[in-house]
Amino acid sequence: MADKRDYYEVLGVAKGASDDEIKKAYRKAAKACHPDLHPDDKEAEARFKEVNEAYEVLSDPQKRARYDQFGFNDPTMGGAGGAGGFSGFGGFEDIFDMFTGGGFGGGRSSSRQNAPQRGSDLQYNLTLTFEEAAFGCRKEFKFQRNATCDACGGSGAKPGTQPQTCPTCHGTGQQRVTMNSPFGQVQTMRTCQTCGGKGKTIADRCTKCGGSGVTRVTRTVTLNVPAGVDDGQNFKTIPGEGEPGRNGGPSGDLYITCTVRPHRIFKRDRYDLYCDVPISFTQAALGGDIDVPTLEGTMPYNIPAGTQEGTSFRIRGQGIQQLRSTGKGDLYFTVHVEVPKHLGEKQKDLLRQFEDSLSGREYERRKSFGDQMKSYIRENAERFKEKFDKK
Repeated sequence: MADKRDYYEVLGVAKGASDDEIKKAYRKAAKACHPDLHPDDKEAEARFKEVNEAYEVLSDPQKRARYDQFGFNDPTMGGAGGAGGFSGFGGFEDIFDMFTGGGFGGGRSSSRQNAPQRGSDLQYNLTLTFEEAAFGCRKEFKFQRNATCDACGGSGAKPGTQPQTCPTCHGTGQQRVTMNSPFGQVQTMRTCQTCGGKGKTIADRCTKCGGSGVTRVTRTVTLNVPAGVDDGQNFKTIPGEGEPGRNGGPSGDLYITCTVRPHRIFKRDRYDLYCDVPISFTQAALGGDIDVPTLEGTMPYNIPAGTQEGTSFRIRGQGIQQLRSTGKGDLYFTVHVEVPKHLGEKQKDLLRQFEDSLSGREYERRKSFGDQMKSYIRENAERFKEKFDKK
């Protein structure tokens, strides 16, 4: 179809993309062009419809398989590829459409415009604190969506009246027209210009919805957020809370995605927690109990004597509760040795005495580095001497 973009291109994924990649790309694209974020923006609305159409096909294994094989000329949808000897098209009518600007299969797609259509899915982004995501919580939020007009019941007609069968197409949504083509005069089916393909006309429009059959409503939802949800995760689907269907079709669903605010101490990787803990020079040298932060308060942890800067330790079961499970991740903390900056003369003298009392074996890394330096100087003594003499 000349007026349609490839569904993989619409979602920005490769043809071999996994289901998760397709779902993630759909959420990102739908969020970027959602009508709620771009009111009165016709381009965004058209883009949103395009994204939903692409996802409806690529998220269904059977529809995706047919699309991969036939593209927009799926024989099960009325576009019988190869009919009439034109390989890859839906037959003579598609060839005619190509010359008259109707696009491939335009007549057949319009015949389904007045059929029941499922409403679009919606996505709501719920913001949570780090603790709310870790422990779970009960949240209430409000969002806006379209709903079937309660005044006219979705018909678009003024209460007490009913839409009438279109006199032009007699309810089919199509009208036959005669046009000139390179093959002479031919007849083809086009979307009815009187009813726009709906098969019905409205004489007196509903004053509440203006004839659209839908109104904007604010919905309040209360839900239980399970412990362990992570940033960007789609953790809840509420059936029927999406956009209303058309022509008696079912409503779409509402997908709940969460955004988790960062924590001032902890970083998260799946169900494990990470943090940094400062310790004093004395604690690092002598070892002993230090206070380690957890999500439920502090707990003592005994570090060994001679702990070096940047050493990491693990505390099992002090991470995040696994989603819909009783298991927990682990807590990893890294110690950072603080060297005192402001020392008095007495403290400096004590440190010098302490340093002088050491045999040197206590500093293994410094001794190893010193030995390497001596070897390096010996091996390059001639080159160093030559440079020195030139100066």
